[in-house]
Amino acid sequence: MSVTDEARAVPSVPSPSPSSSFEALRRQDPQIADILFGESQRQATTLQLIAAENFTSPAVLAALGSPLANKYAEGYPGARHHGGCELVDAAERIAIERATALFGAEHANVQPHSGSSAVLAAYAALLRPGDTVLAMGLPYGGHLTHGSPANFSGRWFDFVAYGVDAETGLIDYDQVRHLARQHRPKAIVCGSISYPRHPDYEAFRDIADEVGAYLIADAAHPIGLVAGGAAPNPVPYADVVCATTHKVLRGPRGGMILCGSELAERIDRAVFPFTQGGAQMHTIAAKAVAFGEAATPAFTAYAHQVVANARELAGALAAEGLAVLTDGTDTHIVGADPAPLGIDGRVARGRLAAAGIVLDTCALPYGDGRGIRLGTAAVTTQGMGRREMDRIATLFTAALREQGEPHDIRGKVQGLVAGFPPFAG
Repeated sequence: MSVTDEARAVPSVPSPSPSSSFEALRRQDPQIADILFGESQRQATTLQLIAAENFTSPAVLAALGSPLANKYAEGYPGARHHGGCELVDAAERIAIERATALFGAEHANVQPHSGSSAVLAAYAALLRPGDTVLAMGLPYGGHLTHGSPANFSGRWFDFVAYGVDAETGLIDYDQVRHLARQHRPKAIVCGSISYPRHPDYEAFRDIADEVGAYLIADAAHPIGLVAGGAAPNPVPYADVVCATTHKVLRGPRGGMILCGSELAERIDRAVFPFTQGGAQMHTIAAKAVAFGEAATPAFTAYAHQVVANARELAGALAAEGLAVLTDGTDTHIVGADPAPLGIDGRVARGRLAAAGIVLDTCALPYGDGRGIRLGTAAVTTQGMGRREMDRIATLFTAALREQGEPHDIRGKVQGLVAGFPPFAG
């Protein structure tokens, strides 16, 4: 079986086609039922290229829609503030055991409601308001939690931003070291929402050790590739690893934190009771299912196919005239500047949306323009391979160049995705 065939064999999401639960919803609340059905149709008839999205398995969705959603469970397994938690305790213990085994971590906290919640808890465990933190600047791909003045991070801590080389678009580690020596941060954050290359975790660890800083890896995007052996693992290098459980990992929307045993109690207390209340036990069970899926050979094949698809798509877009950031990718992310085609990222996103191609804009490292950010996780879950990436690039640039009516291109997009349905039902 080829990598593409094995990736195609991974089960995809069932649509809300007639079932007892969906029919009950339709009878009770037809407005919401129509929205659910409409969203399933949208996902099935357009190209999903948002780097932060994926399709979960039927098993993950089953856990999300389970009676565990009814259970209140403040605290941790064996030490809850509510009765009747014996079974949800078992679910959380399984999630923790699977996460630590999957990533080689000594401790895992699977309760964070999101990646941002995980980062907040990491800061709460290691920092005090006013501490200096060194992180990738937002114009270069940093996240809101990496010092945006509109976010808690920028309001509570003193962030210093590092960037990327103007010519290559790669992280300038000499600049990171210089800034660390100059500002002596309490913590250094490595991670990005749009950087398509692997961070050098060993280099970040060396810099952090030199200035006596904690190293926090925000691995929200690459953690699924790490699980599949298609990206380096930050766990051996970082004091704390924050991540999401969706994106390439293909679990429910949520977060997690990995750390060594020496920080376990501080991390747990920072999640509960400091930053969160009751754990969402249905989501934690769904995380456990996703961790179990990610430990299989099929997921390993999938993760490597995600990267192969991204590299193929990056090359095909470059051949069509777009300026691909960092001249390619190591991950599921492809960043591009459509300026050579005479448009910016916002105009590009609008033209692509009209053609049924869904993606994001992103900051460009230098200047005020916006680029576009694509991801190959969802289309790979659908079973697409390198040939389809070339086809996507052709449709992509036809839409950007307005070669034909948008509805004609949209029809071709629908024809492509019809052969790769995201739903198994």
